[in-house]
Amino acid sequence: MKIAAEQIASVLGGEIVGNPAVEVNTLAKIEEGTEGSISFLANPKYAHHIYTTKASVVIVNKTFEPEHPVSATLIKVDEAYKAFSKLLEYYNQVKLMKSGIEQPSVISEGVEYGEDLYLGSFCYIGKNVKIGNNVKIYPNTFIGDNAQIGDNTVLFAGVRIYSETVIGQNCTLHAGVIVGSDGFGFAPNEDGTFNKVPQIGNVIIEDNVEIGAASTIDRATLGSTIIRKGVKLDNQIQIAHNVEIGENTVIASQTGVAGSTKIGKNCMIGGQVGIVGHITIGDNVRIQAQSGVTKNLENGAAVQGSPALPHSDFLKSYSYFKNFSKIVSDIDSIKKKINE
Repeated sequence: MKIAAEQIASVLGGEIVGNPAVEVNTLAKIEEGTEGSISFLANPKYAHHIYTTKASVVIVNKTFEPEHPVSATLIKVDEAYKAFSKLLEYYNQVKLMKSGIEQPSVISEGVEYGEDLYLGSFCYIGKNVKIGNNVKIYPNTFIGDNAQIGDNTVLFAGVRIYSETVIGQNCTLHAGVIVGSDGFGFAPNEDGTFNKVPQIGNVIIEDNVEIGAASTIDRATLGSTIIRKGVKLDNQIQIAHNVEIGENTVIASQTGVAGSTKIGKNCMIGGQVGIVGHITIGDNVRIQAQSGVTKNLENGAAVQGSPALPHSDFLKSYSYFKNFSKIVSDIDSIKKKINE
């Protein structure tokens, strides 16, 4: 898709210096710009690139005044970095601006859907599903019976939504996400075998949630597994049955949260964190990568290690651990002198 500099300036509220009709069709770093690309200059450290870049259009701050001739068309804005971020968002929206129902696909009886639905080929929509306006469902996606999907939500290719799941507005589920699969519930028998405990709850995902590729969220045994509004989950995350994650919490890749744990608002959880079940983590908690959390954490806690310690304690302990062999050697030397 090609777009002219004057259209971009209109979107960004910027002023054009150069050719308003020049067209671009891709985005690039300023040092890697090619003909037909658009870039930005926000950091003065990269200013020298603007005189050599082959990008057709460059977004710059209004305060920028070139010291040498510039071949690119400039779009002057208040803050170049923010403007470029806005352009990325606009570009993404245009790229996803699809509609229509491709074939083959299956829409079961009782399905209700709003305007501007995009349904890719080889999708299956179960009975009595309700889908809002401007929803984009990419190919090879499954949506089980009685599920609900809010306005402006995007389900990328291969997403699996089990029955009874509720997904809010403006959500994004990336490829391979599975929502609503059974929680891990088994009751042991005397002979060492296990009986499966039926998982009859559901998953509720509120508005403005993004879930990374290949992440899984289990349905509740009873009640609901709940992902509150504004939560951002990275790729390959496991959320077990009856977990609740508070508003605007962010969790990095390969983290696992065991059943019935409650996580508060505005938490930041690093990659490869393991959190045991049936505990409560307060608001504004920071958990460093590869930590193992085994007990409740109060509001504002910052922890690291496995089992997790207060972050400052972990750093002190680690400094001792690094010198452990020297410490042992010193102790042995002291013991030797005492014995003598």
